[in-house]
Amino acid sequence: MAELKNEKRARVLDPIERVSEIIFGLIMALSFTGSLSAATAGREEIRTVMIAALGCNLAWGLVDAVMYLVALMTERTRNFTLLRRVRSAAAPREAHVIIADAMPGRLGRVITAEALEDMRRRLAALPEPPARGRLGRDDFVGALGVFLIVVLTTFPVVVPFMLFSETLLAMRVSNAVALVILFACGFTLGRYAGGIPWRSGFAMAAIGVVLVAATIALGG
Repeated sequence: MAELKNEKRARVLDPIERVSEIIFGLIMALSFTGSLSAATAGREEIRTVMIAALGCNLAWGLVDAVMYLVALMTERTRNFTLLRRVRSAAAPREAHVIIADAMPGRLGRVITAEALEDMRRRLAALPEPPARGRLGRDDFVGALGVFLIVVLTTFPVVVPFMLFSETLLAMRVSNAVALVILFACGFTLGRYAGGIPWRSGFAMAAIGVVLVAATIALGG
C-alpha cells in the first residue's frame, strides 16, 4: 500500500526475483544438456537437444512474463481496493485494522496506534484510485526483462556444445559454467540477505546440482 501511483517494476529489480528467474532458466537448460550421453551422443543429437532447450526456455520465458503481468495487475488492484476500504472505514479504529492486516509478516502486530493513524491520514489524502489496476509501459518492459532473463540463461550452458566438437569436454565446460552461475546467484542472495555470501554461493551450487538431478530423474 505504500506506493499506489507510478509503481516501479520492483519484481524485475528485486535480487530475489531476478536470481530466481536465472536459476529457473539455468535448471531448465541443464535438464536437457544433462540428458546427453558423453559416450554415444552425436552432433545431430546434440543439435536436437540444444534446439529443444532453447525452445523450452522460450516457452517458459513467455509464461513467466505473462504471469508477471497478471501478478502485477492483481496486486495493484488489491492495493486500490485496500485504499478504498481504508478511506470508507466508519471509524479510524476500523481503518487501523485494515492497514495492520495488509502489512507483511508480523509487522501489523507490533506497529503502534500512532503510526497506524499517521498512515490512515496519509492514505486518506491520496487521490481517488481507479476502479482497477492498469498496466503501463514500465510493466511491459519489466515483463520483457523476465522473458529475456529466462531465455538468455540458456546460452551459457549450450554454447560449449557449439564450440567444442568433443562431447565430453563440452559437457564438462557447460557444467562448470553452470556451477559458476549458480555460485554467483547464491553469492548475490547471501549478500542481499546480509549473510555470508560465499557460503550461500556454495549452498546454491549444491542445491542446483540436486534440483537438476531431480528434474532429469522425473523426466523434466
